Amino acid sequence: MTTEAVRRRDADRTKANIVAVATKEFANKGYAGARVDEIAAKTHTTKRMIYYYYGDKDGLYQAVLEASYGKIRRLEQRVSHVEDDPVTAIRRLAEITFDHHDRNPDFIRIVAGENILKGVHIKNATSVQELGSPAVDILGRILEVGRARGLFRDDVDALDIHLVISSFCFFRVANRYTFKTLFGRDLTAADQRATQRKMLGDMVVAYLTDLDHAADPD
Repeated sequence: MTTEAVRRRDADRTKANIVAVATKEFANKGYAGARVDEIAAKTHTTKRMIYYYYGDKDGLYQAVLEASYGKIRRLEQRVSHVEDDPVTAIRRLAEITFDHHDRNPDFIRIVAGENILKGVHIKNATSVQELGSPAVDILGRILEVGRARGLFRDDVDALDIHLVISSFCFFRVANRYTFKTLFGRDLTAADQRATQRKMLGDMVVAYLTDLDHAADPD
């Protein structure tokens, strides 16, 4: 390995570590509460180095958003059986989203925080905005195949299904504490996980395959 290659590898490792630590800081303290000085200290680097890589705090935050959304988008692209079994594919996509959100509560906090800020940072992050397309594309392919085979209703689009899946997965993590206080149930408890995961897939599949009620206003 050349000296230049070693430098690039070390730089990539440093940047990955910075983004990982920054994700925790932004998730726990929000954009306003997170401090670049603290992120630098926890990554054993310098504020100057962070600014060298990301320009400023906003640039670092956008890098966190890109990494956070990028992870779930990459997982979604692993869905198989799209062409031969769209029902299994849509269920698998729901399960992937469920598992990701369950295992990455920082992602939920980051997204919730950005929504509190009315999406002010993501509006300026073109690379993050572009990450919406892969989610719609994979869902669109699954729905297209399912409709062509007469399995799925044709009065729903990819964004509708994305909304249903994301809402379920997001709510159970974001609202676990208030839900537990009000109803006495921890939505993220280990003994609830398998049932909820299956329920999500069942609901999505049942809705898509309910051809008798497609486009029925009554």
